[in-house]
Amino acid sequence: MALRPAAGDPFAGCRETAVAGGAGTIGGAFTLVDENGATVTDAEVIRQPALVYFGYTFCPDVCPFDAARNAEAVDILEERGIEVTPVFISVDPARDSPEVLAEFTDLIHPRMIGLTGSEAQVLAAAQAYKVYFRRNDPDEDYYLVDHSTFTYLMLPASGFADFFRQDVTAEQMADRVACFIGSA
Repeated sequence: MALRPAAGDPFAGCRETAVAGGAGTIGGAFTLVDENGATVTDAEVIRQPALVYFGYTFCPDVCPFDAARNAEAVDILEERGIEVTPVFISVDPARDSPEVLAEFTDLIHPRMIGLTGSEAQVLAAAQAYKVYFRRNDPDEDYYLVDHSTFTYLMLPASGFADFFRQDVTAEQMADRVACFIGSA
């Protein structure tokens, strides 16, 4: 069964995904701590189109690749005259201090914003975005965190626009983001 775009959806021509319950069910208000140690809200972080990803800096494989792909898409968009903010929200606040996030995000992209917070703050943000995560063996010094791997396109005026799976290339992501921004 195919899902039809909602009537009056200005982004219908850009969508390649569908969200059960509608786009309004993803995203929302959050209060987190940025890589400089300042408490910030979603309104302060998402002031322009943003690619939001939930991961963790100790991730051995998926997170660095996804963050690098997102950064590449941001660079492609910038070459086209479109500025998008890359955002990395940690699901491992026990290890991802602001300092650790700053080092990680600075390596990935100079404009990437790293966010962390208390366990409760991170959980609230993850729940708002419908992000799954679970720490394996959290009592061990070295542990992995299972988590979903979607990147979310957030627009300041309308909130959640779409999500990108792991198999989407940086060029494909840039093309779709450009479509959404051009339709906004």
